[in-house]
Amino acid sequence: MSLKYAGAVVARRPMLALWERTRCLRLPVVICLALGWVAQSRAQTQPDTPPSVNSLKNLSIEELMDIEVTTVTRSPEKLLDAASAIQVVTNEDIHRFGASSIPEALRLADNLNVAQANAHDWNISARGFNTDLANKLLVMIDGRTVYTPLFSGVFWDAQDYLLEDIDRIEVISGPGGTLWGANAVNGVINILTKSAKDTQGLYWEGGVGTQPEDFTAVRYGGKLAPDVYFRVYGKYTDWSHEDLTNGSAANDAWKQGQGGFRIDADPGVDNKYTLSGDLYGATEHDTTGGLGKSSGGNLLGRWTHTISEDSDTSLQAYYDQTYLSSPKPATAFAPAGNITDHLDTYDLDFQHRFSLGERNKITWGLGYRFTDDTVGPAPTVTFLPLHEDQNLYSGFVQDEFKLRDNLFFTLGTKLEHNDFTGWEVEPSARLQWNFTPKQMVWAAVSRAVRTPSRIDHDLEEPTGLPAPFPASILNGGANFESETEIAYELGYRAQLGPKLVTSLSFYYNEYNHVRSTTPGPAGFPSFGFPLVFNNNLEGETHGFEFAANYQMLDWWGLHAGYDLLKENLGAAPGEVDFSNGLNETADPEQQWSLRSSMNLPQNTTFDTALRWVDTLHNNNGPTPGTVPSYFELDARLGWRPVAGLEFSIVGQNLLHNHHPEYGFPGPTREEITRSVIAKVTWQF
Repeated sequence: MSLKYAGAVVARRPMLALWERTRCLRLPVVICLALGWVAQSRAQTQPDTPPSVNSLKNLSIEELMDIEVTTVTRSPEKLLDAASAIQVVTNEDIHRFGASSIPEALRLADNLNVAQANAHDWNISARGFNTDLANKLLVMIDGRTVYTPLFSGVFWDAQDYLLEDIDRIEVISGPGGTLWGANAVNGVINILTKSAKDTQGLYWEGGVGTQPEDFTAVRYGGKLAPDVYFRVYGKYTDWSHEDLTNGSAANDAWKQGQGGFRIDADPGVDNKYTLSGDLYGATEHDTTGGLGKSSGGNLLGRWTHTISEDSDTSLQAYYDQTYLSSPKPATAFAPAGNITDHLDTYDLDFQHRFSLGERNKITWGLGYRFTDDTVGPAPTVTFLPLHEDQNLYSGFVQDEFKLRDNLFFTLGTKLEHNDFTGWEVEPSARLQWNFTPKQMVWAAVSRAVRTPSRIDHDLEEPTGLPAPFPASILNGGANFESETEIAYELGYRAQLGPKLVTSLSFYYNEYNHVRSTTPGPAGFPSFGFPLVFNNNLEGETHGFEFAANYQMLDWWGLHAGYDLLKENLGAAPGEVDFSNGLNETADPEQQWSLRSSMNLPQNTTFDTALRWVDTLHNNNGPTPGTVPSYFELDARLGWRPVAGLEFSIVGQNLLHNHHPEYGFPGPTREEITRSVIAKVTWQF
């Protein structure tokens, strides 16, 4: 894992001493022991619903549009009625297209740009700003926010789960600050896992290939008591290295192990309880020759209480702990070293939904988050102060008002207080018109903010040089403000007959106070250093997103997606930026995808995914660079000889031996290699 900016690398470090002593390499042994124990217990605990070969079928168009989503309004609603630019990646999608990680699964959402930088780092964003420090996308797993306050982004290699147990991934492109708060600027990703009740019995998977080289996972679900279900799981993956431009190995291989549990209790019609937790550890080779490490754990509890058919409350609390470490190579100013981070997060969230009369549906809530963050400096990268506690208080209210039976107006706002900028307000207004039972148009205007992170405020890259030379190369800005966005959206979603569904969304976003790097005084001996983070950039983005599903035949379905993004970002009048406005954007102007899913005779499935990504423009300081446009093809062939047993072969990036997806041109830029894996799954 790495976090880079103008030569700075903020990286990761191990966490739990117990995990480090046992080491994630021992997880396969644990899995084998668990498998043997479960096999002996099989006769005592049978799954409630045995798996069926019928699960090979595609979701019908009606079933797809009837999927319930919760991220748009914080309450369940059908996908067809969701007045937002939302796409859903289902468990069936993840399985059929052979994803090996959450970032790979997110490629199935057309409204995201997913660029893999190396073996263990991805850059993921919506509607632009997909840089190394991508920070305008809020990501949650079962309601637990997984961004880091170091840079308001996500360490994607640390986000893992048994993909078979993910129910769906809801991906919203566009602002979600009114309900979800700061950093939900350009989108929200909500990863929702299955209830323990839906994962009863034994599941095992294993495989070998080129990327990953080998992997295995086991999950077992059972009953603790009537209406109380549980599951436990463990997984281990060994990822190979990617290639450099000249085809030689990049030496960035990594290994990761993760385990966890979930308990769901449904003792009556009025109350539901969930308790879950995860623990992970990883080691990662860096192209500089060092070894990075990471580990962490979390514990989450949720209580949902139903008051009536149209009223309920939920209370959720979680604790999350991460340790991060990564090597920082030597520079002309200082020797090599490791920067480390130890983060503890405590979060409490309450929500109440109810109807007021026949026309008003009101949702409101309160939240509190406390983070305890300690950084261990490297010789060339540090954060001052090294230790920082932060408090985040929030409240929101939203009212959906029914103007007519098919016309709805939604107004809401979120109010948050953070320790850097104080109070922030994020209102939105949304109009929805269901002009037929199967067609809907919507429009929205929203304000969202990206509050300062520690890198914006506290970063320092010291030179170690004596006076009068500059003491540092890059500093955070003590007066750094929140970045702001005003977003205008117009969308259409429809089921056009029994075989076709489509969605189209247009947007125009205005940004102010975007992060810039301001040069210091010119001339000897400072030479314009240190650079200081400021808010000198402004600009706009606009474009549209299209997606469609077409059921060609009962056994053959197609999906198509297309995105157009235009960006115009630069220094505000009278202001300057060292990178000429280039350091906050690294995005293709266009991208499209075409996927095919076939159910063939003899319980065989064949799925292919073709994608094209336009030229990506990035930078190295004030110098522009590019990543060439590319086509790529993924394919999966699966066969189930009997119910519960499946063999599959997955090929990824089949059109090239290796190709770049991210990074500045040069001999150290990494390229993503072609991979083929063979996989077996067994469930009973």
